[in-house]
Amino acid sequence: MLFNFIVFQIGWFACVLGGAYGWPMLGVAVAAVIIALHLHRAARPRREAALIVLSGLLGFLADSLLTGLGLLQFPSGQFHPQLAPYWMVAMWMLFATTFNVSLRWLKGRLGLAALLGMIAGPLAYYGGAQLGGVAFANPLASLLAVAGVWTLALPLLLAIANRCDDRAETVLTSAEPGRSDKADKPV
Repeated sequence: MLFNFIVFQIGWFACVLGGAYGWPMLGVAVAAVIIALHLHRAARPRREAALIVLSGLLGFLADSLLTGLGLLQFPSGQFHPQLAPYWMVAMWMLFATTFNVSLRWLKGRLGLAALLGMIAGPLAYYGGAQLGGVAFANPLASLLAVAGVWTLALPLLLAIANRCDDRAETVLTSAEPGRSDKADKPV
């Protein structure tokens, strides 16, 4: 769990600082390596990959909405000025690697996840702004909008992670004689 948390933080800083200093692909490359390592170590890599892609898609839509509304402004890495930069999408994907590892304790506690999202989301964006990765046209309105997004996004993503994880937990029972399949294969 600690390793997962530490590599996520490394990826977060690489994405933000890469975006801030005009090297947006640096963060994407670091995130890709961390995600590949995570998938290599995952018990169910296809389910984890699906969760990571869904997180990236949600992040792209959410941050593109806030960018399109003029609440967020990014210094680099955008294909279009009203879309979220690709390094932010990579960061959302990177964040998904924590759902079944270091944030596993939060699954099933959706109210707490919403509260954590409401607080930690804006803090992360504020931290990113202090490092030069994002700017706010109106800081109060921007951070309130980020809080709204993360109040919804974190519980939603954790619920998806939990659902994927629950479906993956099907194991063969000893009542099935003659079966020698591995327990982690779905039936």
